[in-house]
Amino acid sequence: MAKVTNSFTTYDATADREDLSNFIYNIDPSDTPLMSMIGRRNVSNVTFDWQVESLPAVDTTAQVEGFELARTASTATTRESNMAQILKIDATVTGTQESANAAGKGNGEMAHQMAIASKALKRNVEKVISSAQAKNAGNATTARTTAGLECWIQSNKSRGTGGGDGNAAHTTAPTDGTQRALTETILKAVIKTCYTSGAEPSVLMVGPTNKQTVSGFTGRSSAQQTIAADAIQASVAIYASDFGELKVVPSRWVRDRSAMLIDPEFAATSFYRPFQRKPIADIGDAKTEMMIVEFGLECRNEAAMGLIADLTT
Repeated sequence: MAKVTNSFTTYDATADREDLSNFIYNIDPSDTPLMSMIGRRNVSNVTFDWQVESLPAVDTTAQVEGFELARTASTATTRESNMAQILKIDATVTGTQESANAAGKGNGEMAHQMAIASKALKRNVEKVISSAQAKNAGNATTARTTAGLECWIQSNKSRGTGGGDGNAAHTTAPTDGTQRALTETILKAVIKTCYTSGAEPSVLMVGPTNKQTVSGFTGRSSAQQTIAADAIQASVAIYASDFGELKVVPSRWVRDRSAMLIDPEFAATSFYRPFQRKPIADIGDAKTEMMIVEFGLECRNEAAMGLIADLTT
């Protein structure tokens, strides 16, 4: 159907006001599952320490009546340490833009940029503490780095062919081996190793690929569940092992080739300087602000954790 003759249309108009939503939509992930589940503490030095101890070895030797005591050496603690690492994000906004009435940014452009920076910085911390990064004390020209959780776990683990732990000081990263598929057999073997050593992990943290692999374990074939007629249940949130339940938690930030069994009680994010917003001296007609954090991972006892490395991605 043709339009009415000489009717004025939006194609002819030059003065229609724009319609720009006051909402800004961002789907970039900013979740921090590991940092949210483990502890937090403040430290007073860029090198921070804690102590680890073990019970004496099991001794079932029977003693004769009236025995004379042979004194046993006391069990000493082991001192562990990690480094605090610095991360930052900054933004610079001109005076003109800060004065503008920007849609969806009611408190100004800089406030919006710092809100985005805060989420991004927390995500970056999560990536570091979940990683296999090694510890580095740094110097005047080399930045300090904190050893990530995967670098710490050495007692209860399964690695592919050629894979290996880092050194005992955690100043070298683990060596990646030949990748292999995650199977329930491998998972059960590591859970058993954890139990035998006294560990009681409650979380299985995996990347997206292996979260789907866990959901496909054949152990589900005999499970009974009630679901709606128009729904398909294809995921596993709890893995009930012979030695306790594991909450299966997906993470975008762990290496997809690694699955970690975690006891949140035995890890913490340690902050030398917590998240801070710092103004930087202006240069001309522009304003700079920075979000900064100085932090490290405290793995309170790596034997409380488990690791399945070198998985197919």
